Amino acid sequence: MDTLLTIVQKINFYLSDYVLVFLLIGTGLYFTIKTNFVQIRCLGEGFKAVFGKFTLKGDKQESGMSSFQALATAIAAQVGTGNIIGASGAILIGGPGAIFWMWIIAFFGMATIYAEAVLAQETRLVEKDGAIHGGPVFYIKKAFPNKFGNFLAVFFAIAAILALGFMGSMVQSNSIGASFQTATGIQPWIVGLVVAAVSSFIFIGGVQRLASVAEKIVPIMAFLYICGSLLVLAIRAEYLGETIGMIFKYAFFPNAIIGGGFGYALKTAISQGAKRGLFSNEAGMGSTPHAHAMANVNKPHDQGVVAMVGVFIDTFVVLTMTGLVVISTLYAGNGILSGGAADGVDKTNMAQLAFSMVFGDNIGNLFVAVCLAFFAFSTILSWHFFGKVNATYLFGKAGAKVYAIIAIVFIFLGSCLSNDLVWELADMFNQLMVLPNALALITLSSLVIASTKSAKSKKDK
Repeated sequence: MDTLLTIVQKINFYLSDYVLVFLLIGTGLYFTIKTNFVQIRCLGEGFKAVFGKFTLKGDKQESGMSSFQALATAIAAQVGTGNIIGASGAILIGGPGAIFWMWIIAFFGMATIYAEAVLAQETRLVEKDGAIHGGPVFYIKKAFPNKFGNFLAVFFAIAAILALGFMGSMVQSNSIGASFQTATGIQPWIVGLVVAAVSSFIFIGGVQRLASVAEKIVPIMAFLYICGSLLVLAIRAEYLGETIGMIFKYAFFPNAIIGGGFGYALKTAISQGAKRGLFSNEAGMGSTPHAHAMANVNKPHDQGVVAMVGVFIDTFVVLTMTGLVVISTLYAGNGILSGGAADGVDKTNMAQLAFSMVFGDNIGNLFVAVCLAFFAFSTILSWHFFGKVNATYLFGKAGAKVYAIIAIVFIFLGSCLSNDLVWELADMFNQLMVLPNALALITLSSLVIASTKSAKSKKDK
């Protein structure tokens, strides 16, 4: 296991430090320019579409999902352990400046996810019975209608099943189990059993039950976490200036807090921001297009602008709350991590330590455990659906049933196993998904640009 961990860590090192940074920022920058900064021009349109007729009980869809249900399903996937444990780990390893690089990844990622949602809508298939099939495998094959395209589609589908349905779900259930053990003393395997059982019930209900659960749980969990975070920040208000200053200072001079040479420290801060930013907002990874393909909208652009709202909420709201809370309590004001990493502090307990600084151990640990349970459970549901789409693509409906059984087993096992190797494997397959997805996005960029121009011309009229 140690040998495997070392190998996977080495692969992730090269992927995150040399491939992902350039690929994610490059793809996002490309679509930012080609769409004339769609994430700035059309973000207001996206918020209006999402919150203009906000409700926790959307209209029942005969097939697919409403636009808000698709967004809720996407956000359920995006807002998971990456927003709490992932963000904490990025700060611990890359310093407070890692948050700044997550913002950069997210800003360009909004243009990327716009392209993903538009292409998911453009290439989805609607059967005679109304069933909808869509996602990256469909636009990958459109981009490359040959053997190379078939290879890329299969490669993506396998990576998605492993990253989301199996390894990713293990990460989520592991985080739930660990946080509840810290807060309540309940054994992780008991928590894992409950999570697996409830997940099974929702899996059986199919996409309609998932959409119904997502549109209710996502707004509630986000509101709960944001309120708790704002309370901590209000109490630590005197350190907010220092907190924000540390984010910008250590974004460019991280060696002052994480040690090592300047070049190494800067690369660490940027790579942590890129890797954890991807795991958090998933822009460019190819996961959320599975949800956006299901949305019933008038034109692809409509779901593209809605998709951008998901990245904004995930990174600029929820993840930023974690960063500000952690830095203002553990780093600012000569906190226990003001000089760098400390014994007994790791990414799994960092957020609980931060909230406990204000709420006390019992309430702080329990608050994070409850929020993490909401976040991680909703992510499990969405990631299972995304993996199922790819399992169906590869093996048909019969294969999808086998996939569901294996996924439930992985959810339970994840709560019992050490999470170092699981996190690294999830990172590796997440990053491998980016490669064929980004290649297809660039190849089909003309479709994205045409959709943007068409919407702009109608708006001008």
